Amino acid sequence: MSVMSFRPIFLRLSVCLAALFGWMGIASAQTLLRDAEIEQFLEDYTRPLMEVAGINPEGIEILIVGDPNFNAFAGPGVMGMNTGTILMAETPNEIEGVLAHEVGHLAGAHSVRGPEAYAKASRPAMLSLVLGAAAIAAGAPPEAGFGILGLGQNAALGTALTYSRGQESAADQAAISYLEAIGHSGRGLMTSFERLSNQLLLSGRDVKPYLQTHPIGLKRVAALNDRASQMQHFGDTDSEEEIFRLHMIQAKITGFMSEPFTTLRKYPLSDQTQPARYARAVAYYRDSRLEKALTEIDRLIVDDPDNPFFEELKGQMLFEHGKVREAVEPHRKSVELAPQYALLKINLARALVALEGDEEVTEGITLLQTALVQEPDNSFAWSELARAYAVKRNEPMAALSHAEALFSVGNTPEAHRFASLARDKLTPGTPEHLRALDIIRASEDDARRARARGGNRR
Repeated sequence: MSVMSFRPIFLRLSVCLAALFGWMGIASAQTLLRDAEIEQFLEDYTRPLMEVAGINPEGIEILIVGDPNFNAFAGPGVMGMNTGTILMAETPNEIEGVLAHEVGHLAGAHSVRGPEAYAKASRPAMLSLVLGAAAIAAGAPPEAGFGILGLGQNAALGTALTYSRGQESAADQAAISYLEAIGHSGRGLMTSFERLSNQLLLSGRDVKPYLQTHPIGLKRVAALNDRASQMQHFGDTDSEEEIFRLHMIQAKITGFMSEPFTTLRKYPLSDQTQPARYARAVAYYRDSRLEKALTEIDRLIVDDPDNPFFEELKGQMLFEHGKVREAVEPHRKSVELAPQYALLKINLARALVALEGDEEVTEGITLLQTALVQEPDNSFAWSELARAYAVKRNEPMAALSHAEALFSVGNTPEAHRFASLARDKLTPGTPEHLRALDIIRASEDDARRARARGGNRR
């Protein structure tokens, strides 16, 4: 599985060390995650809202922040939500309401505090790392296998936003209009904000992050209620299928974000629903009880053989417990079921490259190249491509791929060095040679400053 990879802040380290720091990021409760299933869940609710708001969904990156607090944010090119917001929701419409409010901020081009933070966050230098086998190999606890790959970014992005009362009111009203336009209720937004307003009254000094960036007053909640309750679709409710999907997402997040014993207490064996089995599969896997984990996931696959994310999770379980060859089949199945996800392709490629057979590595290279067309700044994919070329003893392409990986995480001086190595061995005029030249030009100033600093230290 590309399961929820951690993307911590300001990383400039090698892959294995990045994995360790990714695990350490949990303690700070400020990590960015990658998970195809949850990203699709959020996108399915966000896309219609953006379309009615006149926003191109392709131009907005949706971020998942691994934090237990209620929070969401939006700014130039990005919008995101904490896992805590998803876990606290009682209905999908509550999540949809919060997303609609954030879309209102995007559509209104509302103010951003610290535009430099956004400039950095939206540039290609987004942090990527391995939190799968590399983490375990580096000595990190099994939980570090929680994530495998992803783009990186400042996980405290939400705190860079601040809105005026007028902007908050405008976003509220826009959210209600967007929800009504797509035939959905504004009740979820109202319910979420009522709950937050009550938290503010009860919390004293313990003000939640969302309340710091999106101040919610009683008058504002009352005004929201007045407008939302008058809408035609206010009484509409989520379908059983939508509620079930939310419960599955919540179970998955709980399995990865909570300690295994906490998850198993919340989802005991007496609970034989699919969400409970999903949560237990993750908890057992994280607790290194592979046999129990496989039993749970295999039962889920029998129930729903066309679910690519069950196969993805099974592949990750096997891979990270050293059963690399066995991991290939479920990862391949996940790609067959859902070829649109770059993350699934990268997982399969990782397993194939790890086998180090000529045919397997060749297939892995093809998969990685395809995935990088979809996610050109995914540094883990570039790192795996460098590994694959190294197995093939193609040193120029290994150096170029490593330069791409370094450049995508912002380590421009080292990217310059490896791109220079690649340039000297690649055929002039080829696309690969031109890519090396592009990296060299883009990183020249940083490389020069790094050399000067090194000289001063000496």
